[in-house]
Amino acid sequence: MKLVDAHIHLSDNEYVPVVDELVANAKNAGVAALLSNSMDFESSIKSVALAEKYAGLVYAAVGIHPWNVNVLRENELEDTLKLIFEQNQKKAIVAIGEIGLDYKYENIWDKQLLVFDRMLHASEKTGLPVIIHSRGTTAQIVEMLPSYNLNHVLLHWFSQPLSALNKAIDHGYFITEGPPAAYSQGIREVIKKVPLYNLLTETDGPVCYRKPPYKGALTKPSFIRIVVEAIAEIKAAAVGDVAEQIARNFEVFFGIKLN
Repeated sequence: MKLVDAHIHLSDNEYVPVVDELVANAKNAGVAALLSNSMDFESSIKSVALAEKYAGLVYAAVGIHPWNVNVLRENELEDTLKLIFEQNQKKAIVAIGEIGLDYKYENIWDKQLLVFDRMLHASEKTGLPVIIHSRGTTAQIVEMLPSYNLNHVLLHWFSQPLSALNKAIDHGYFITEGPPAAYSQGIREVIKKVPLYNLLTETDGPVCYRKPPYKGALTKPSFIRIVVEAIAEIKAAAVGDVAEQIARNFEVFFGIKLN
């Protein structure tokens, strides 16, 4: 049974000392792919390096997170875009992410929109999928994305509103859900409504989950099995069938053949 973590921040400083341990944990747990999402230029460079070091298991997504828009160094946006185009030619990255908009940073809304727009145009030019952060902005993002010529869209950790979920599915967008699938009624309701063909799994590590069954432990790729089991329970399906379909979704979405 192949499992996939479509959204983990392996280049995060919290993970730096334990990356080898996390990779070993993934292999032991049957996780066949870890997609290292980036937050800024520095973490993008690290994600590419990790994908090269652990080729065939770790894959890189490069981009600028809306949380970092207000602290961008001079030329950081241009440097990140240059990295996207260069590494796309080398096939070192498989997506642009984590990018998007966040309502908590309304004071820099125009700058968020500028960076997001540049990243979406990079997706148009390269054909790379986009992995989108949309806290409090999902409905707006789902309305604006059809104006771009994007191949694949992944809405990371979708929670609300359900009205936007229906539109996202109609557009063929994919959804990732993670460890809260085991305990959050809101997330479980989303999973219930998302066709299995549009669903991917994630940990979003090193985000920490305090509730059972995780109890504040370091977030590891092995958590993915718990997520798949929760999805299978919600969908009233066999765990193996759910895992197989989600692995196939990963291959189709990112253009990767899992080992």
